[in-house]
Amino acid sequence: MAWYDEAVFYHIYPLGLTGAPKENTYSEPVHRLNTLLPWISHIKELGCNAIYIGPLFESVGHGYETTDYKKLDSRLGTNEDLTNFVRACHAQGIRVILDGVFNHTGRDFFAFRDIKRNRENSPYKDWYCNVNFWGNNEYNDGFSYENWGGYNLLIKLNQQNPAVKDYICDVIRFWVSSFDIDGIRLDAADVLNFDYMQALRRVANEVKPDFWLMGEVIHGDYNRWVNEGTLHSVTNYHLHKALYSGHNDHNYFEIAHTVKRLYEMGGSRPEGLKLYNFVDNHDVERIYTKLTKKAHFTPVHILLYTLPGVPSIYYGSEFGIEGKKEQFSDDSLRPALSLSDFGNAITDNPCTRLLTALGHIRQTTPALSYGDYKELLLTNRQYAFSRTHNSTTVLVTVNNDDSDYVMTLSCGAASGYKGMLSGEIVAVTDGQITVNVKANSGDIWVPVEKVVNEPVFQSPPESADTPAVTNEAECTIEQASDSEDWFFESAFITNPEPDKSSVPEVPPESQAQPATASVSDSEAFLQGKIAGLQEAILAIMEKKGPVTEQMRNDVFHNTHHDSLVNWVKSFY
Repeated sequence: MAWYDEAVFYHIYPLGLTGAPKENTYSEPVHRLNTLLPWISHIKELGCNAIYIGPLFESVGHGYETTDYKKLDSRLGTNEDLTNFVRACHAQGIRVILDGVFNHTGRDFFAFRDIKRNRENSPYKDWYCNVNFWGNNEYNDGFSYENWGGYNLLIKLNQQNPAVKDYICDVIRFWVSSFDIDGIRLDAADVLNFDYMQALRRVANEVKPDFWLMGEVIHGDYNRWVNEGTLHSVTNYHLHKALYSGHNDHNYFEIAHTVKRLYEMGGSRPEGLKLYNFVDNHDVERIYTKLTKKAHFTPVHILLYTLPGVPSIYYGSEFGIEGKKEQFSDDSLRPALSLSDFGNAITDNPCTRLLTALGHIRQTTPALSYGDYKELLLTNRQYAFSRTHNSTTVLVTVNNDDSDYVMTLSCGAASGYKGMLSGEIVAVTDGQITVNVKANSGDIWVPVEKVVNEPVFQSPPESADTPAVTNEAECTIEQASDSEDWFFESAFITNPEPDKSSVPEVPPESQAQPATASVSDSEAFLQGKIAGLQEAILAIMEKKGPVTEQMRNDVFHNTHHDSLVNWVKSFY
């Protein structure tokens, strides 16, 4: 078990977050990186224990046209600032990985400048791919070369050149010795030479125990990159796409199919592929912008934190900010933010409250990091699965529909389960639990014996076109009784004179026993009222037609007061 097996990442694009100028004049350093020091406590409070930050090193503009791998970008400060930043992160138990832009350099990199100066006589003429001194380009260099992505601003390194390989390996050693970093995210790993990456992995194994190499890969068979000889992980763009489109299209089959395919790709073992999961980053639109229904922010992130893999949050998305990709510019995806503008977010912002709860649940529930994956229920709009580790089974339930949904699920050997977001406790009956999954929401169900932290109640985000979803913590017995009065006034509207002797009397409110934290009390909680509602529902069903044994079991497996009331309403 390594630190990254239990990591929850916070992703920072530093030039954007700090409001650095778009172009580097290589003037005196401005210590903008120091403005991120207060963010470390915020990141820890969110429940994150790792930071991916980058690009950081001297460059011309957006950071990926590196001009000096061993010098912090002067727009951000000095090397000492970076050393202090990593030290401050480590002091709060947060690991740090940096962007490694090792596929290409900028035009101001020393090797390229020497080629411009000395042409065929440059000792670095073979450091880049396909340098052609008979060609030319838009910069009128008098020679041409292979670039990345069609941009001559980004000159492709010749990764098969031993001198290039040795230089980049020394850069990694320098970063570890100077800044004490814990890993590297390899930019454009999907176009890196595999021998080159294997050399980087050997250095990673050498420089520090559990030094992590994660690669940016868009498509393909992730096993090609993630293995014992190459990288520890890659970016999970397959799941990224499924998470937002599966909600926008009310299609949990897309998400479940993607998860199943990736899980099988890793040998159907939780340790097979530890992919870097995300819903947005510095290259794609913000999740809050991509979601058609903003309330889906909740089930999307429940899945992000509970599905196999390593979850990551992109800076600012914990506040539910927007960010739309623009033609020829990613500036709106990489905004400058002031932490003081979000001072009370963890208590007042529902998005931030949710992610804070999920972060702490993830860190205190080992099954979410190490457990195997098993699909339990799947429809277009509802999805449930289990994660089991060391005989502890955790259940995850999500619902993308505008109505609540009752699930009866097989569970582990426990006396009861607690919803870590709702705080609700349910009993285990015949190896199953029955839970009411709120509209456009979800929950993480942990055996009560394994609960080590208190639930953090959250509400899904609201928007003008999205109805608010009731917070479980605010749904009191007194509020529910109003709906119950409606039920008894209208339940037999199709028969003005029903035989009321067949409908058991529901105990008055005064007879209901308050719920407590123990499982035995939860089983007794409102037992008479629940039984009355169940019998009344069966009476309605019998008046509408034959009642099968399965229908009868479905009613009696539902032990949720509000859900039973809503069930009655659904008949009309």
